[in-house]
Amino acid sequence: MREGLLPTVLGTAVTASGVALRGKFPAVGWGVLGFGLAHIVLGAIDLIEHRRA
Repeated sequence: MREGLLPTVLGTAVTASGVALRGKFPAVGWGVLGFGLAHIVLGAIDLIEHRRA
């Protein structure tokens, strides 16, 4: 499995959960959404950094 793929996929799931939570618990939803976006960004950096040439 490529390095960085797992955090990116996990970040996508956490971001979706944050979007779902924003309706009922806005503060928690925004926090979870930001946490998920951070995972996506860091996972994407790993994916780009460890590309096979």
